[in-house]
Amino acid sequence: MAVEQIKMPQLGESVTEGTISKWLVSPGDKVNKYDPLAEVMTDKVNAEIPSSFSGTIKELVAGEGETLAVGEIICTIDIEGGEAAESSEPIQAAEDKGAEPEAGTKREEAPPAENAGKARYSPAVLKLSQEHGIDLSKVSGTGAGGRITRKDLLKLIETGNIPVAGKDEPKQAEQAASKAAAAPVSESTAVFLAKSAAPASISSMPGDIEIPVTGVRKAIAANMLRSKHEAPHAWTMVEVDATGLVEYRNSLKDEFKKKEGFNLTFFAFFVKAVAQALKEFPQINSMWAGDKIIQKKDINISIAVATEDALFVPVIKHADEKTIKGIAREITELAAKARAGKLTMDEMQGGTFTVNNTGSFGSVQSMGIINYPQAAILQVESIVKRPVVVNNGMIAVRDMVNLCLSLDHRVLDGLVCGRFLQRVKEIIENTSKANTSVY
Repeated sequence: MAVEQIKMPQLGESVTEGTISKWLVSPGDKVNKYDPLAEVMTDKVNAEIPSSFSGTIKELVAGEGETLAVGEIICTIDIEGGEAAESSEPIQAAEDKGAEPEAGTKREEAPPAENAGKARYSPAVLKLSQEHGIDLSKVSGTGAGGRITRKDLLKLIETGNIPVAGKDEPKQAEQAASKAAAAPVSESTAVFLAKSAAPASISSMPGDIEIPVTGVRKAIAANMLRSKHEAPHAWTMVEVDATGLVEYRNSLKDEFKKKEGFNLTFFAFFVKAVAQALKEFPQINSMWAGDKIIQKKDINISIAVATEDALFVPVIKHADEKTIKGIAREITELAAKARAGKLTMDEMQGGTFTVNNTGSFGSVQSMGIINYPQAAILQVESIVKRPVVVNNGMIAVRDMVNLCLSLDHRVLDGLVCGRFLQRVKEIIENTSKANTSVY
């Protein structure tokens, strides 16, 4: 028998770590090649990790809820002789494959802390140590074979006991903290700042309910915090008379549902209007990239889909090229997949602008947090009947909706955002049977 390792795969570009949300196997279980071993959550997607070998699960190195860097070992498998040679390479890892032992040989354990200078560290650990001036040779790891994990460093940062090189450690620690404070705020720094701002400890009182923070919730928190710390948010709102849209959609919805098999929602009209306006105002379809602004060619609309305990943002690709019917179909399919936990990595990537249907739960005005690294997010609020002054000073009851745009002020200014919103407003207010086709 030989022992093979399954490592944390790279589940998408720019993904450096993943969290084991649920193990699907236990030690002693027999698995076949490509059988799912665990459910893994990243800030981009939920996915299953397949087995690269057929054999018996020997050890689950990582626990549920544990976050590991790409390339770190999550479990080991006993395989029969010859299986390793015939098996294909395991899923891509971030570490040097040439440093791995041959199948059947005993893996050399990671060196203890006193020899940590010769050890290899994951990209996430190296990045975190550099940002906070941590001397890794003075850190005791809790990972497999004494390996230092990202969780070890976050614990040191939270307590303030950061080991630094040299004799004048307090002074250097202060300098390192000052340097980190002056540097651009990264995701890890944002997490640290949030922890520093929070109370040292919060005690539960009798009758309180403690709810564990899941991997998905941690990823949402980290992404939202990064967006708020890095992107200077501003927001603006317009009122839109959607009376024509409401009448047109209501006249079609029953026949459409019978013919197509899915609902024709108001949201599909708004997504189409946004896609059309983005084509006319491509500056909105941009991202901040440090020393430059990247204006994206493709118009890929991210839509927010909420479940009971999480928020997913799947993407409608090339939305400007799709009909209202095509957009309605994709909204239905992506929402169903999100709620069933079946979204693929490709369906979660590539978004350039986000439209959030906050009106679905009755909201009439809100400011969304930008879906980093996009430059803006539009909240489509609830359509409500309100008395409105119309032509000749008359008052009429109209179907009104607020559109609220949050923007990254590094990328966008009020003038272009105002024009963009006015164009969306114009498209919606001119939606009617005479002017608009859903096909």
